[in-house]
Amino acid sequence: MPESTRSTVLPAEAGAEAPVSPCAELLAHTSDAVRTAGSVLRERFGDAIRTDSRDDLTRALAANDDAVLEVLKPRLTALRPDARWVDDELQGGSLPSGAWWLVDPAEGNINHLHGLPEWAVTTTLVHDNRPILTVVHLPLTGETYTALAGGGAHLNGRTLRVSGATDLGLALVATSQARPDEDTSIVRRIGASVTAMLLDALVVRTSVPATLHLLSVAAGRIDAFWQFTGARADLLPGALLVSEAGGRISDAAGRTWTPDSDSFLAAAPGVHAAAVATLTR
Repeated sequence: MPESTRSTVLPAEAGAEAPVSPCAELLAHTSDAVRTAGSVLRERFGDAIRTDSRDDLTRALAANDDAVLEVLKPRLTALRPDARWVDDELQGGSLPSGAWWLVDPAEGNINHLHGLPEWAVTTTLVHDNRPILTVVHLPLTGETYTALAGGGAHLNGRTLRVSGATDLGLALVATSQARPDEDTSIVRRIGASVTAMLLDALVVRTSVPATLHLLSVAAGRIDAFWQFTGARADLLPGALLVSEAGGRISDAAGRTWTPDSDSFLAAAPGVHAAAVATLTR
């Protein structure tokens, strides 16, 4: 196992000054804005929409995004006019310094178009590459997951805690495909990791989007989630939720995770080391 297994959500260097946490009022207003935008996406949900080409698919995905952003973007801009806007939720890597609104207007958009219920609207306020508040709203169920750095994680106001699992052999774990058309080496790495977890864990779930698995890790329903590569908007909301719910965040080798990392692992503390051992075998 690698020498370093410590894990946090985008930690500041030792001695560095952390950004001032936004107040609960900002989180509440952000939640209201996300729920309002989520109602737009709910109204657009129905039977599966079939497309005949990648261009048609891209247009259908963009139509969902645009409908949500038309409602959400002006509200968030009014809340924090100083925060810049991340235009492409599919990108990975670090952001420039300062405050940013990181939004996925239709997380699980492909599910939405196929008439599947696993989708959400997510908004995260990031400061110097550290998530400081996040809201994930599931319009079909009315569930709103929120987290504030240093303030805990909640589902509709109820405190969330990760599971107390200590045996990977009894654990329910999950993974997700970060994007279509992955590099062949990443596809093979995903396949090998699923095989390894099938041997070591109790049950392995594989589906998109990543955020919904991470909600379940924060709520103690799933014991570990991992993914290779991934967009900031896929991982930062869940990373803050899991961390504030008492979970451990790292890369697959147990090292500190940042948006520049090539892998991601979120787990209950009792199975984190075992998950790292499986993923690095």
